[in-house]
Amino acid sequence: MDNFFRVLEIMLSTYMLYFGIIAIGVFLKNKKIQKSDVKRRFAILVPARNEERVIRNLLISLKNQNYDKRKYDIFVLPNNCTDETEKICNIEEVNIMKFEEKITSKGDVLKLAFSKINDEFKNYDSFLIFDSDNVVHPDFISKMNDAYNSGYKVAQGYRDSKNPSDTWISNTHSLYYWLQNFFFNKARMNLGKSCFLNGTGMMISREFIEENGYNVFTITEDIELTVQCAIKNVKILFVEDAITYDEQPLKFGDSYKQRKRWSKGMLECLKIYNKDISKRVLKKFEILDAGILIISPIMQIVGTLFYIVYGILGIMEKLNINYSSKLIYIVVSYLAMIVVSSIITKFAKKEIRKNIKGILLLPVFIFSWIPINFEAVLKKQVKWESIEHSRIISIENAMEKREITALSEVSNKKLLKIS
Repeated sequence: MDNFFRVLEIMLSTYMLYFGIIAIGVFLKNKKIQKSDVKRRFAILVPARNEERVIRNLLISLKNQNYDKRKYDIFVLPNNCTDETEKICNIEEVNIMKFEEKITSKGDVLKLAFSKINDEFKNYDSFLIFDSDNVVHPDFISKMNDAYNSGYKVAQGYRDSKNPSDTWISNTHSLYYWLQNFFFNKARMNLGKSCFLNGTGMMISREFIEENGYNVFTITEDIELTVQCAIKNVKILFVEDAITYDEQPLKFGDSYKQRKRWSKGMLECLKIYNKDISKRVLKKFEILDAGILIISPIMQIVGTLFYIVYGILGIMEKLNINYSSKLIYIVVSYLAMIVVSSIITKFAKKEIRKNIKGILLLPVFIFSWIPINFEAVLKKQVKWESIEHSRIISIENAMEKREITALSEVSNKKLLKIS
């Protein structure tokens, strides 16, 4: 029995080691995206459900892009709204696309919008997708235009946070996305591989939609589209300078609800695409990578059950366990997560002092995924549920937090050189 548990422990450790090895790519140099003078036409799509508090700041940030105003249009896609969302969109003079069909998720409304590609969208080269609670850096469209002109059909921008310091939940969510930006997406880009889509700040070209459609069936359309791109050999580019500031949940309940949807969506992807992945898993890295991504809820459950059974058998003296070495391993793992979180915070040009709650409590955030994954597996269906957004933060305020930190780092380097 000892040998069985050793083999299982090696398998779980190898799974974790995989992500660690890929993360090393963040320290490599990548080929810069070339700037282009050719200006493409973009349609900006904004799904919205009762977003009257936050959508105006998003629209203002989009209308003030450093890009030819004749080359892009904003389309808000209201669904199941019972508030003043549409009224605000009319005041801001943006396009509104309404649908009569039943809409239960963000994926549904985007699917309906893309069905108009030869009608309302016939004059656009590419599409940009944002959530209503976002605010967007003034150079976003310009950077995505460069990505498009570099030959990429799908791209993901840098997902930053507009409210990292509000609560420990918003702080740990922010750290989670900063980790994705660097150790998942930038690392893969530096290695010449495809990155992951994560819901907002995305570019999808007209060519991709015409060739493949927008056929998503799960409640996590971004993860599903990532898997589809891997299967169809479409490389997703990470555009680090195309920045979106996203609102993070303030309460644990909202965080739990959101992450349960993510986990269930991964399991749905596993069910739908397991045959396609298993047939090609050894033929291309991106397919293997996508497969490893969507089995993560299962792997955490297996790991949890392993350590529970392992501990019980140890207490019953069925296994020879060195508890002091296990305790040291737990302490070292926690300290390692603190170090990694601090590195991520510096990479994100944030102050460690202002993000200390998230840095210290990120392990709690990670381990709280255990009951989430168990519920996602056991629950037959998880409905897409909207999360209330209330943080009214302008793009200027969101950028100020990032730019002040970046400027202070430059000043410190200059002082070091002088000294």
